[in-house]
Amino acid sequence: MPTLKDQIGDLDGSPALREAYELAASAHRGQTRKDDASPYIDHPLAVATEPRRNGLPEETIVAALLHDVVEDSELTVGDVTERFGVGVGKLVAALTDDQTIDDYAERKREHRGRVEKAGPEAAAIYAADKLVNVRELRGLYAELGEATAVRLKAPIGIRVKLWHGDLEMLRRLVPELPTVAALAAELEAFEAVRERAHQLVDVG
Repeated sequence: MPTLKDQIGDLDGSPALREAYELAASAHRGQTRKDDASPYIDHPLAVATEPRRNGLPEETIVAALLHDVVEDSELTVGDVTERFGVGVGKLVAALTDDQTIDDYAERKREHRGRVEKAGPEAAAIYAADKLVNVRELRGLYAELGEATAVRLKAPIGIRVKLWHGDLEMLRRLVPELPTVAALAAELEAFEAVRERAHQLVDVG
């Protein structure tokens, strides 16, 4: 598993980042990614790499490390706020899905709207999360093709449509953020791979 130093580099010495990493590792212990069954902690580490690379404030990187802890553990936004401050707490709240909304697409659209209202820092983490998700799915699709769908919470087509909606929102809110351009490129590459796979099936 990548270490905090591997992912965050010279910011490894930050007490807040180290504490956030330790809390995330504890909250996600034993959990795996549905896409590829990798240890879940790899995901927030990868997400936190983007705001660090783009020179965003430490608070944003801390929130990126913690962006799924409320959704996936017994921790609450209040717990996060108490340990890391109101700013981090608000970001984590904005990045947390509303699990009371059963329909996947509706839940994701509601989430997107809250992120947009929360502002550029929340959008930066959201963009990083989507970029990592698309990269993971692209890698898995290269291995499994359409059979990838059995690992997912929603059909691939629905996820792609939602990602395009996310990209539209991000281009409005943080158009200059490098992560947004990377997400656009990754999504285009994934769709190209999927289109080629469909063409091969049709020819066959």
